[in-house]
Amino acid sequence: MEPSPTWRHNVIRGRIEKLLGSFVKTHGLGSVSVENDFRLGPDIVRNPDVAFVTSEQLNMYDMDRSPIEGTPTLAVEVISPNNSAEAMLLKVHQYLSAGCKAVWVAYPVLRLVAVHTAEGMHEFRGHLEEAELFGGRKFSLDLEYVFDLDLTK
Repeated sequence: MEPSPTWRHNVIRGRIEKLLGSFVKTHGLGSVSVENDFRLGPDIVRNPDVAFVTSEQLNMYDMDRSPIEGTPTLAVEVISPNNSAEAMLLKVHQYLSAGCKAVWVAYPVLRLVAVHTAEGMHEFRGHLEEAELFGGRKFSLDLEYVFDLDLTK
């Protein structure tokens, strides 16, 4: 049994979900959720901290079923102290191999987000800027806010 996430982990996840969810809703791009199971393969079910699913996927997937039979467009994982590098890299490869367009791995201690795609990996500090996943609309994630140690913000 895996231990529950820490308070800091949940605050960071909540900040990402709030900012990403607001952007997705404003632009009518689909839906953002937390802690949903996705069946990536016959024996592979993953539960990203945050997931973005396009409007097109919402029409294809049965959102009243768990696990969802398919992949999110974007999976976000927030690193916890008990996460191993090997386990996280396995998750990234499983998401991408199943058709996920991108996986963001947030590293609270390093205050950076590693963005993994089929083309490779890029690290972002300060701001993460992304347009490709969102139909050309530019999404900017303020990482200073996301990783701020003041958990009351």
